Amino acid sequence: MLRTLFAALALGAAPGWQDTVEIAAGGGEKGPWRQNLSRYDYVDDATVAPRPGGGQLVAWVEQGGRDVWLRAVPESGRPGPPVNVSRSPATFSWLPRIAADPRRPGHVYLLWQEIIFSGGSHGGDILFARSRDGGKTFSAPLNLSRSRGGDGKGRLSRDVWSNGSLDLVAANDGSLVAAWTEYEGALWVARSRDAGASFWAARVVAGDGRQPARAPALAAGAGATVYLAWTVGEDAAARIRVARSTDGGASFGAPLLTGAEGRADAPSLAVDGAGRLHLAYALHAPGRRPEVRYTSLRAGGFAPARTVSAPGAAYPMLAGDGRDGLALAWENLGPSERPVSLGLAVSRDAGRSFTEPAAVPGSDAPAGGSNGSQQGLLGRKLAVDRAGQMALVNSSLVPGERSRVWLMRGRPDASVR
Repeated sequence: MLRTLFAALALGAAPGWQDTVEIAAGGGEKGPWRQNLSRYDYVDDATVAPRPGGGQLVAWVEQGGRDVWLRAVPESGRPGPPVNVSRSPATFSWLPRIAADPRRPGHVYLLWQEIIFSGGSHGGDILFARSRDGGKTFSAPLNLSRSRGGDGKGRLSRDVWSNGSLDLVAANDGSLVAAWTEYEGALWVARSRDAGASFWAARVVAGDGRQPARAPALAAGAGATVYLAWTVGEDAAARIRVARSTDGGASFGAPLLTGAEGRADAPSLAVDGAGRLHLAYALHAPGRRPEVRYTSLRAGGFAPARTVSAPGAAYPMLAGDGRDGLALAWENLGPSERPVSLGLAVSRDAGRSFTEPAAVPGSDAPAGGSNGSQQGLLGRKLAVDRAGQMALVNSSLVPGERSRVWLMRGRPDASVR
Protein backbone atom coordinates (compact mmCIF):
# COMPACT_ATOMS: atom_id res chain seq x y z
CA MET A 1 0.00 0.00 0.00
CA LEU A 2 1.05 3.59 -0.51
CA ARG A 3 1.06 4.06 3.26
CA THR A 4 4.03 1.64 3.45
CA LEU A 5 5.91 3.60 0.82
CA PHE A 6 5.18 6.85 2.64
CA ALA A 7 6.36 5.33 5.91
CA ALA A 8 9.68 4.47 4.29
CA LEU A 9 10.07 8.02 3.03
CA ALA A 10 9.14 9.50 6.39
CA LEU A 11 11.94 7.51 8.02
CA GLY A 12 14.44 9.04 5.62
CA ALA A 13 14.86 6.11 3.23
CA ALA A 14 14.44 6.59 -0.51
CA PRO A 15 11.53 4.59 -1.87
CA GLY A 16 12.25 1.45 -3.81
CA TRP A 17 11.88 2.02 -7.53
CA GLN A 18 11.18 -0.52 -10.20
CA ASP A 19 13.29 -0.62 -13.33
CA THR A 20 12.65 2.33 -15.64
CA VAL A 21 10.24 1.54 -18.48
CA GLU A 22 11.27 2.97 -21.84
CA ILE A 23 8.18 4.31 -23.60
CA ALA A 24 9.46 6.03 -26.76
CA ALA A 25 12.67 7.28 -28.37
CA GLY A 26 13.24 9.72 -31.19
CA GLY A 27 15.60 12.12 -32.90
CA GLY A 28 16.85 15.45 -31.65
CA GLU A 29 15.88 17.92 -34.37
CA LYS A 30 14.07 21.09 -33.30
CA GLY A 31 14.34 23.65 -36.07
CA PRO A 32 13.07 27.24 -36.08
CA TRP A 33 9.34 27.76 -35.53
CA ARG A 34 7.52 27.89 -38.87
CA GLN A 35 4.07 26.92 -37.68
CA ASN A 36 3.11 23.47 -38.95
CA LEU A 37 5.96 23.51 -41.47
CA SER A 38 8.54 23.43 -38.66
CA ARG A 39 11.18 20.70 -38.88
CA TYR A 40 10.73 18.85 -35.60
CA ASP A 41 11.79 15.28 -34.93
CA TYR A 42 11.68 14.36 -31.24
CA VAL A 43 9.41 12.74 -28.66
CA ASP A 44 8.03 14.87 -25.85
CA ASP A 45 5.07 15.89 -23.65
CA ALA A 46 4.80 12.73 -21.55
CA THR A 47 1.77 12.32 -19.27
CA VAL A 48 0.52 9.41 -17.15
CA ALA A 49 -2.67 8.12 -15.51
CA PRO A 50 -3.57 4.96 -13.59
CA ARG A 51 -4.68 2.10 -15.82
CA PRO A 52 -7.93 0.49 -14.70
CA GLY A 53 -7.08 -2.96 -13.43
CA GLY A 54 -3.48 -2.06 -12.63
CA GLY A 55 -0.50 -0.46 -14.32
CA GLN A 56 -0.42 2.86 -16.14
CA LEU A 57 -1.49 4.61 -19.31
CA VAL A 58 1.24 6.83 -20.80
CA ALA A 59 0.64 9.34 -23.57
CA TRP A 60 3.20 11.46 -25.38
CA VAL A 61 3.77 13.39 -28.60
CA GLU A 62 5.91 12.29 -31.54
CA GLN A 63 6.85 15.63 -33.08
CA GLY A 64 8.14 14.19 -36.34
CA GLY A 65 4.69 12.82 -37.16
CA ARG A 66 2.83 15.56 -35.23
CA ASP A 67 0.67 13.05 -33.36
CA VAL A 68 -0.35 12.00 -29.84
CA TRP A 69 0.42 8.36 -28.98
CA LEU A 70 -0.55 6.13 -26.05
CA ARG A 71 0.79 2.91 -24.52
CA ALA A 72 -0.72 0.74 -21.81
CA VAL A 73 1.89 -0.44 -19.29
CA PRO A 74 0.88 -3.41 -17.13
CA GLU A 75 2.14 -3.92 -13.59
CA SER A 76 4.64 -6.44 -14.94
CA GLY A 77 5.66 -7.47 -18.42
CA ARG A 78 6.18 -5.49 -21.58
CA PRO A 79 4.22 -2.33 -22.44
CA GLY A 80 1.49 -2.72 -25.02
CA PRO A 81 1.95 -1.51 -28.60
CA PRO A 82 1.84 2.26 -29.22
CA VAL A 83 -1.52 3.55 -30.43
CA ASN A 84 -1.86 6.69 -32.57
CA VAL A 85 -4.63 8.72 -30.91
CA SER A 86 -4.72 11.99 -32.85
CA ARG A 87 -4.00 10.79 -36.41
CA SER A 88 -3.50 14.36 -37.66
CA PRO A 89 -0.07 14.52 -39.35
CA ALA A 90 -0.70 17.91 -40.97
CA THR A 91 -0.87 19.77 -37.64
CA PHE A 92 1.17 19.53 -34.44
CA SER A 93 -0.46 17.88 -31.42
CA TRP A 94 0.84 18.96 -28.00
CA LEU A 95 0.61 18.28 -24.27
CA PRO A 96 -2.11 15.63 -23.83
CA ARG A 97 -4.10 14.78 -20.71
CA ILE A 98 -5.52 11.34 -19.85
CA ALA A 99 -8.60 10.46 -17.81
CA ALA A 100 -9.94 6.97 -17.06
CA ASP A 101 -13.65 6.70 -16.30
CA PRO A 102 -14.35 5.36 -12.76
CA ARG A 103 -17.91 4.35 -13.74
CA ARG A 104 -17.28 2.78 -17.14
CA PRO A 105 -14.70 -0.03 -17.33
CA GLY A 106 -12.44 0.29 -20.36
CA HIS A 107 -13.31 3.92 -21.08
CA VAL A 108 -10.21 6.10 -21.50
CA TYR A 109 -10.29 9.74 -22.60
CA LEU A 110 -7.58 12.00 -24.06
CA LEU A 111 -7.55 15.78 -24.45
CA TRP A 112 -4.80 17.74 -26.21
CA GLN A 113 -3.87 20.98 -27.92
CA GLU A 114 -3.92 20.84 -31.72
CA ILE A 115 -2.06 23.64 -33.50
CA ILE A 116 -4.73 24.60 -35.99
CA PHE A 117 -4.49 28.12 -37.38
CA SER A 118 -7.97 29.59 -37.90
CA GLY A 119 -7.16 33.22 -38.63
CA GLY A 120 -6.54 34.51 -35.10
CA SER A 121 -3.35 35.82 -33.59
CA HIS A 122 -2.35 32.34 -32.33
CA GLY A 123 -3.04 28.82 -33.48
CA GLY A 124 -4.63 26.24 -31.26
CA ASP A 125 -7.78 24.18 -30.78
CA ILE A 126 -8.73 21.63 -28.13
CA LEU A 127 -9.25 18.08 -29.41
CA PHE A 128 -10.67 15.05 -27.65
CA ALA A 129 -10.81 11.31 -28.36
CA ARG A 130 -12.16 8.35 -26.41
CA SER A 131 -11.48 4.64 -26.17
CA ARG A 132 -13.95 2.02 -24.99
CA ASP A 133 -11.49 -0.88 -25.01
CA GLY A 134 -8.90 0.29 -22.49
CA GLY A 135 -6.86 2.34 -24.95
CA LYS A 136 -6.45 -0.19 -27.76
CA THR A 137 -8.40 1.94 -30.25
CA PHE A 138 -9.71 5.50 -30.23
CA SER A 139 -12.57 7.38 -31.83
CA ALA A 140 -12.02 10.06 -34.44
CA PRO A 141 -11.03 13.26 -32.61
CA LEU A 142 -13.65 15.88 -31.72
CA ASN A 143 -12.76 19.57 -31.88
CA LEU A 144 -14.22 21.02 -28.67
CA SER A 145 -13.23 24.65 -29.25
CA ARG A 146 -13.28 25.57 -32.94
CA SER A 147 -12.18 29.12 -32.23
CA ARG A 148 -9.65 31.70 -33.34
CA GLY A 149 -8.54 32.43 -29.79
CA GLY A 150 -5.37 30.35 -29.63
CA ASP A 151 -6.80 27.64 -27.38
CA GLY A 152 -4.50 25.80 -24.98
CA LYS A 153 -2.34 28.87 -24.36
CA GLY A 154 -2.03 30.33 -20.87
CA ARG A 155 -0.85 33.92 -21.10
CA LEU A 156 1.48 35.58 -18.61
CA SER A 157 1.95 38.67 -20.78
CA ARG A 158 1.47 39.62 -24.41
CA ASP A 159 4.92 38.19 -25.18
CA VAL A 160 5.07 35.22 -22.76
CA TRP A 161 2.65 32.30 -22.56
CA SER A 162 2.55 28.55 -21.89
CA ASN A 163 1.09 25.86 -24.09
CA GLY A 164 -0.73 22.97 -22.42
CA SER A 165 -3.16 25.22 -20.54
CA LEU A 166 -5.90 22.58 -20.36
CA ASP A 167 -7.22 19.72 -18.22
CA LEU A 168 -9.72 16.86 -18.21
CA VAL A 169 -11.54 14.92 -15.47
CA ALA A 170 -14.08 12.09 -15.34
CA ALA A 171 -16.47 12.99 -12.53
CA ASN A 172 -18.08 10.48 -10.20
CA ASP A 173 -21.59 11.22 -11.46
CA GLY A 174 -20.70 10.10 -15.00
CA SER A 175 -19.94 13.58 -16.35
CA LEU A 176 -16.79 14.30 -18.33
CA VAL A 177 -15.42 17.84 -17.95
CA ALA A 178 -12.76 19.57 -20.06
CA ALA A 179 -11.28 23.00 -19.33
CA TRP A 180 -8.85 25.19 -21.26
CA THR A 181 -7.76 28.78 -21.69
CA GLU A 182 -7.08 30.80 -24.80
CA TYR A 183 -4.40 33.38 -25.51
CA GLU A 184 -6.97 36.19 -25.47
CA GLY A 185 -7.79 35.34 -21.85
CA ALA A 186 -11.01 33.32 -21.56
CA LEU A 187 -11.32 30.14 -19.48
CA TRP A 188 -13.63 27.67 -21.22
CA VAL A 189 -15.41 24.58 -19.88
CA ALA A 190 -17.08 21.85 -21.96
CA ARG A 191 -19.10 18.94 -20.51
CA SER A 192 -20.23 15.55 -21.77
CA ARG A 193 -22.98 13.38 -20.30
CA ASP A 194 -22.64 10.49 -22.75
CA ALA A 195 -19.08 9.26 -22.08
CA GLY A 196 -17.53 11.62 -24.59
CA ALA A 197 -19.70 10.77 -27.58
CA SER A 198 -20.72 14.44 -27.65
CA PHE A 199 -20.15 17.59 -25.62
CA TRP A 200 -22.38 20.49 -24.68
CA ALA A 201 -21.24 23.75 -26.24
CA ALA A 202 -18.24 25.17 -24.38
CA ARG A 203 -18.88 28.24 -22.24
CA VAL A 204 -16.68 30.90 -20.67
CA VAL A 205 -16.47 30.76 -16.87
CA ALA A 206 -13.70 33.31 -16.19
CA GLY A 207 -10.90 35.37 -17.71
CA ASP A 208 -10.61 38.34 -20.03
CA GLY A 209 -7.98 40.41 -21.81
CA ARG A 210 -7.14 42.35 -18.66
CA GLN A 211 -6.67 39.29 -16.42
CA PRO A 212 -6.18 36.34 -18.77
CA ALA A 213 -6.95 32.98 -17.17
CA ARG A 214 -4.11 30.46 -17.17
CA ALA A 215 -3.29 26.87 -16.18
CA PRO A 216 -6.69 25.30 -15.34
CA ALA A 217 -6.74 22.19 -13.15
CA LEU A 218 -9.68 19.88 -12.43
CA ALA A 219 -10.46 17.33 -9.71
CA ALA A 220 -13.51 15.18 -8.99
CA GLY A 221 -15.09 15.02 -5.56
CA ALA A 222 -17.93 12.82 -4.35
CA GLY A 223 -20.99 12.47 -6.55
CA ALA A 224 -21.42 15.42 -8.91
CA THR A 225 -18.77 17.62 -7.24
CA VAL A 226 -16.05 18.98 -9.55
CA TYR A 227 -13.37 21.49 -8.58
CA LEU A 228 -11.75 23.91 -11.05
CA ALA A 229 -8.60 25.90 -10.25
CA TRP A 230 -6.75 28.49 -12.31
CA THR A 231 -4.50 31.53 -12.05
CA VAL A 232 -4.22 34.72 -14.11
CA GLY A 233 -1.60 36.49 -16.15
CA GLU A 234 -0.71 40.18 -16.40
CA ASP A 235 -0.53 40.30 -12.57
CA ALA A 236 2.65 40.10 -10.48
CA ALA A 237 0.51 39.27 -7.43
CA ALA A 238 -1.75 36.68 -9.08
CA ARG A 239 -3.60 34.36 -6.71
CA ILE A 240 -5.02 30.90 -7.36
CA ARG A 241 -8.78 30.76 -7.87
CA VAL A 242 -10.77 27.61 -7.03
CA ALA A 243 -14.44 27.21 -7.95
CA ARG A 244 -16.75 24.30 -7.13
CA SER A 245 -19.47 22.69 -9.19
CA THR A 246 -22.14 20.52 -7.57
CA ASP A 247 -23.78 19.50 -10.85
CA GLY A 248 -21.00 17.70 -12.68
CA GLY A 249 -19.48 20.80 -14.24
CA ALA A 250 -22.70 22.28 -15.62
CA SER A 251 -22.13 25.40 -13.50
CA PHE A 252 -19.53 26.71 -11.06
CA GLY A 253 -19.87 28.92 -8.01
CA ALA A 254 -17.88 32.02 -7.16
CA PRO A 255 -14.19 31.16 -6.74
CA LEU A 256 -12.23 31.18 -3.50
CA LEU A 257 -8.77 32.78 -3.65
CA THR A 258 -5.52 31.83 -1.99
CA GLY A 259 -3.62 34.40 0.05
CA ALA A 260 -1.53 37.14 -1.55
CA GLU A 261 2.17 36.12 -1.48
CA GLY A 262 3.54 36.89 -4.95
CA ARG A 263 2.65 35.43 -8.33
CA ALA A 264 0.96 32.06 -7.77
CA ASP A 265 1.01 29.77 -10.81
CA ALA A 266 0.31 26.28 -12.14
CA PRO A 267 -2.25 24.94 -9.64
CA SER A 268 -2.79 21.21 -9.14
CA LEU A 269 -5.67 19.61 -7.20
CA ALA A 270 -6.43 16.34 -5.42
CA VAL A 271 -9.37 15.11 -3.33
CA ASP A 272 -8.75 12.61 -0.51
CA GLY A 273 -10.94 9.84 0.86
CA ALA A 274 -12.67 12.18 3.30
CA GLY A 275 -13.60 14.59 0.51
CA ARG A 276 -10.99 17.22 1.47
CA LEU A 277 -9.60 19.32 -1.35
CA HIS A 278 -5.81 19.73 -1.56
CA LEU A 279 -4.03 22.36 -3.65
CA ALA A 280 -0.41 22.77 -4.74
CA TYR A 281 0.98 25.68 -6.75
CA ALA A 282 4.23 27.44 -7.60
CA LEU A 283 5.03 30.73 -5.93
CA HIS A 284 7.12 33.29 -7.82
CA ALA A 285 8.07 35.99 -5.29
CA PRO A 286 10.24 39.01 -6.14
CA GLY A 287 13.94 38.41 -5.60
CA ARG A 288 13.52 34.67 -4.89
CA ARG A 289 13.65 31.49 -6.90
CA PRO A 290 10.25 29.82 -7.33
CA GLU A 291 9.07 27.25 -4.82
CA VAL A 292 6.17 24.82 -4.51
CA ARG A 293 3.51 25.61 -1.94
CA TYR A 294 0.75 23.44 -0.48
CA THR A 295 -2.58 24.19 1.19
CA SER A 296 -5.98 22.58 1.74
CA LEU A 297 -9.52 23.82 1.78
CA ARG A 298 -11.14 24.31 5.16
CA ALA A 299 -14.51 25.72 6.16
CA GLY A 300 -14.38 29.35 5.11
CA GLY A 301 -11.30 29.22 2.91
CA PHE A 302 -7.80 27.89 2.41
CA ALA A 303 -5.42 27.11 5.23
CA PRO A 304 -2.17 29.13 5.35
CA ALA A 305 0.07 27.74 2.62
CA ARG A 306 3.46 26.27 3.38
CA THR A 307 6.51 25.52 1.27
CA VAL A 308 7.16 21.87 0.43
CA SER A 309 10.02 22.09 -2.09
CA ALA A 310 13.51 23.52 -2.05
CA PRO A 311 14.05 26.79 -3.99
CA GLY A 312 14.12 26.45 -7.77
CA ALA A 313 10.97 24.33 -8.08
CA ALA A 314 7.89 25.01 -10.21
CA TYR A 315 5.00 23.39 -12.11
CA PRO A 316 3.74 21.12 -9.31
CA MET A 317 1.71 17.93 -9.81
CA LEU A 318 -0.44 16.59 -6.97
CA ALA A 319 -2.08 13.13 -6.77
CA GLY A 320 -3.61 10.96 -4.09
CA ASP A 321 -4.53 7.35 -3.37
CA GLY A 322 -8.16 8.11 -2.49
CA ARG A 323 -7.45 7.77 1.23
CA ASP A 324 -4.92 9.85 3.23
CA GLY A 325 -1.90 9.46 0.94
CA LEU A 326 -0.72 12.36 -1.22
CA ALA A 327 2.24 12.58 -3.59
CA LEU A 328 3.50 15.98 -4.74
CA ALA A 329 5.98 16.23 -7.61
CA TRP A 330 7.43 19.22 -9.45
CA GLU A 331 10.04 20.34 -11.96
CA ASN A 332 13.46 21.08 -10.48
CA LEU A 333 14.82 24.02 -12.47
CA GLY A 334 18.46 24.53 -13.42
CA PRO A 335 20.31 27.86 -13.73
CA SER A 336 18.70 28.47 -17.14
CA GLU A 337 15.25 27.86 -15.59
CA ARG A 338 14.82 24.74 -17.70
CA PRO A 339 13.88 21.49 -15.89
CA VAL A 340 16.76 19.22 -14.91
CA SER A 341 14.92 16.60 -12.82
CA LEU A 342 11.67 15.88 -11.02
CA GLY A 343 11.29 16.58 -7.31
CA LEU A 344 9.04 14.69 -4.91
CA ALA A 345 7.57 14.85 -1.40
CA VAL A 346 4.82 12.71 0.06
CA SER A 347 2.30 12.86 2.88
CA ARG A 348 0.66 9.92 4.63
CA ASP A 349 -1.58 12.04 6.85
CA ALA A 350 -3.76 13.96 4.36
CA GLY A 351 -1.31 16.82 3.96
CA ARG A 352 -0.66 17.62 7.62
CA SER A 353 3.02 16.83 7.04
CA PHE A 354 5.27 16.08 4.06
CA THR A 355 8.60 14.33 3.75
CA GLU A 356 11.72 16.32 2.93
CA PRO A 357 11.92 17.08 -0.80
CA ALA A 358 14.07 14.75 -2.89
CA ALA A 359 14.91 14.28 -6.54
CA VAL A 360 13.18 11.35 -8.22
CA PRO A 361 15.84 8.73 -9.07
CA GLY A 362 16.36 8.44 -12.82
CA SER A 363 14.55 11.68 -13.70
CA ASP A 364 17.69 13.71 -14.44
CA ALA A 365 18.22 15.52 -17.71
CA PRO A 366 20.86 13.93 -19.96
CA ALA A 367 24.24 15.57 -20.47
CA GLY A 368 23.90 18.43 -22.94
CA GLY A 369 20.11 18.38 -22.85
CA SER A 370 17.09 19.35 -20.79
CA ASN A 371 13.88 17.71 -19.69
CA GLY A 372 10.58 18.49 -21.40
CA SER A 373 8.20 19.60 -22.38
CA GLN A 374 9.77 21.82 -25.00
CA GLN A 375 6.44 23.55 -25.82
CA GLY A 376 5.39 24.41 -22.29
CA LEU A 377 5.67 23.02 -18.77
CA LEU A 378 2.03 22.87 -17.73
CA GLY A 379 2.10 19.06 -17.71
CA ARG A 380 0.72 16.18 -15.66
CA LYS A 381 3.59 13.74 -15.02
CA LEU A 382 2.43 12.10 -11.78
CA ALA A 383 -0.18 9.42 -11.05
CA VAL A 384 -1.12 7.44 -7.95
CA ASP A 385 -3.69 4.66 -8.09
CA ARG A 386 -5.96 3.30 -5.37
CA ALA A 387 -3.65 0.38 -4.76
CA GLY A 388 -0.89 2.84 -3.92
CA GLN A 389 1.26 2.55 -7.06
CA MET A 390 3.11 5.81 -7.69
CA ALA A 391 4.20 6.56 -11.26
CA LEU A 392 6.02 9.47 -12.88
CA VAL A 393 6.93 10.11 -16.49
CA ASN A 394 9.44 12.43 -18.09
CA SER A 395 10.79 13.39 -21.49
CA SER A 396 14.15 14.77 -22.53
CA LEU A 397 15.82 16.28 -25.57
CA VAL A 398 19.49 16.52 -26.46
CA PRO A 399 19.44 18.93 -29.42
CA GLY A 400 20.74 17.40 -32.60
CA GLU A 401 21.12 13.95 -31.05
CA ARG A 402 18.23 12.16 -29.36
CA SER A 403 15.01 12.36 -27.36
CA ARG A 404 13.30 10.03 -24.96
CA VAL A 405 10.10 9.35 -22.97
CA TRP A 406 10.28 7.06 -19.91
CA LEU A 407 8.26 5.86 -16.93
CA MET A 408 9.43 5.59 -13.30
CA ARG A 409 7.43 3.64 -10.71
CA GLY A 410 7.83 3.53 -6.93
CA ARG A 411 7.15 0.12 -5.36
CA PRO A 412 4.32 0.27 -2.84
CA ASP A 413 5.97 -2.50 -0.80
CA ALA A 414 9.38 -0.81 -0.66
CA SER A 415 11.26 -1.76 2.49
CA VAL A 416 13.21 0.69 4.60
CA ARG A 417 16.90 0.62 3.72
